[in-house]
Amino acid sequence: MTEGRFISLEGGEGTGKSTQARALAAAIESRGHVVTLTREPGGTPGAETIRELLLSGGEDKWHMRTEALLFAAARAEHCAKLIRPRLARGEWVVCDRFIDSSRAYQSVSGVLSDSEIMDLHRVGSKGLMPDRTFVLDLPEAVASKRAAARDRGNSDRIGSRNSDYHRSVLANFRKLAADEPDRIRLVDASQNAESITEILLQNLDDLLS
Repeated sequence: MTEGRFISLEGGEGTGKSTQARALAAAIESRGHVVTLTREPGGTPGAETIRELLLSGGEDKWHMRTEALLFAAARAEHCAKLIRPRLARGEWVVCDRFIDSSRAYQSVSGVLSDSEIMDLHRVGSKGLMPDRTFVLDLPEAVASKRAAARDRGNSDRIGSRNSDYHRSVLANFRKLAADEPDRIRLVDASQNAESITEILLQNLDDLLS
């Protein structure tokens, strides 16, 4: 059986993750692979229920530790019921956000460390990591403008946090990419969508061959 592969797309608000996840899944499928496109938090009925709890309501709805536990719970459900079964069948999974979003977002407050977030991941999702992760990178001002145009005042409780928070998130993503270059690739997301998709595919040559 052909080995299944797990690809995640990461980045701050407005960097084009969802667009590129769809384009990448279609491109991999066109090369003869069975591909599932999914997202986090979400991807299964139970995880989508947790997504609604996480993203709706006011800024102070959850303590940061509670928020991290809810993300870990949604991911555990997602891994157990969707991601791992498809990988076991030799399929590809392309996911719009995964563990690195928790690492970038939930550590900003200083309440949780990266190691604590990874501990939750080891317990909930048995430490599953993507084969390749792409961080779509944009200057904070450009990303904010794109996110505002996309959401038109309907941003969720995490997306609506202040610019200092999102600037710290972007810095965290860049640090993760610098620290783990074999798995995580930083991609300039200021280019046109087709060029970005081509760069992603070039960075999957070793897995697609």
